[in-house]
Amino acid sequence: MNATTSTPPRKKTVVGAGELLWDLLPDGKQLGGATTNFAYHAHALGAEAWVVSQVGNDPLGREILARFHVLGLPADLVTIDPRAPTGTVSVELSADGQPRFTIHENVAWDNLPATKAGLDVVGRADAVCFGSLAQRSPGARAAIRALLTAAPPQALRVFDINLRQHFFSPEVITRSLELATVLKINDQELPVLAEMFRLRGDTFEQLKELALRFQLSLVALTRGAHGSLLYSQAGFSDHPGAPVKVVDSVGAGDAFTAAVTLGLLAGWDLDTINRRANELAGYVCSQAGGTPPLPQHLKQLFSLIAH
Repeated sequence: MNATTSTPPRKKTVVGAGELLWDLLPDGKQLGGATTNFAYHAHALGAEAWVVSQVGNDPLGREILARFHVLGLPADLVTIDPRAPTGTVSVELSADGQPRFTIHENVAWDNLPATKAGLDVVGRADAVCFGSLAQRSPGARAAIRALLTAAPPQALRVFDINLRQHFFSPEVITRSLELATVLKINDQELPVLAEMFRLRGDTFEQLKELALRFQLSLVALTRGAHGSLLYSQAGFSDHPGAPVKVVDSVGAGDAFTAAVTLGLLAGWDLDTINRRANELAGYVCSQAGGTPPLPQHLKQLFSLIAH
């Protein structure tokens, strides 16, 4: 009898395009950047995950590349800027673990290019995650838009808005929403968009109006300890959150975004996506930094959806 072989299912391919940096926390530095955290969590949950970004030709940049190796993340799409330093963010934590960021300017990821290798990977991606912070410089903004244009028509284009300091504008936000198919936003950012776009009504009506105006397949609102609200054409999913002892909330929203993205790719219903994304984000809040090792039970929740 001839042995038969079967081809293993292809992993979902996701890309985080944007900032790559060190979060300088009170207890030491942690790998960070919203889209980098997103890619890390997608990888930890079983997807093929890539980071498109840039570091400096300095010890901090080399340490990031070494950290990628330890985490099992490919660094092939992380380029090296010969002039600008590796990005850093000073992070202060409030009594309840909420971070306050000071994001340093003129760093390597401000100059990230759209390389052929990056465009090729994005060209076969199932999802691409991007934000507004990484678009603060014209060069990086053009590169991110080129990457999004290269994504397959059916790919999710996830805009994790990340309004930080003064690093955004109505033009950047509007164009990003036009390019996106999914929006992730938090309860501090929604009022900014409500004023920017003159959104009417309560939170539910504002999310629905954003989805309709920009033809978004999903809008995800995170509310810290109060859980999250998802909206799609299927309706709303409202999760109240669960009590957790917060060490810091750095990266929790990015983990939430990764879970939502993989859930959407798997075709899960909104309530399932919401519940499991909250569980993952809650765990990240209970750990230091945005890229903690994930326990096996969380990996198992997603083991069937990364392929």
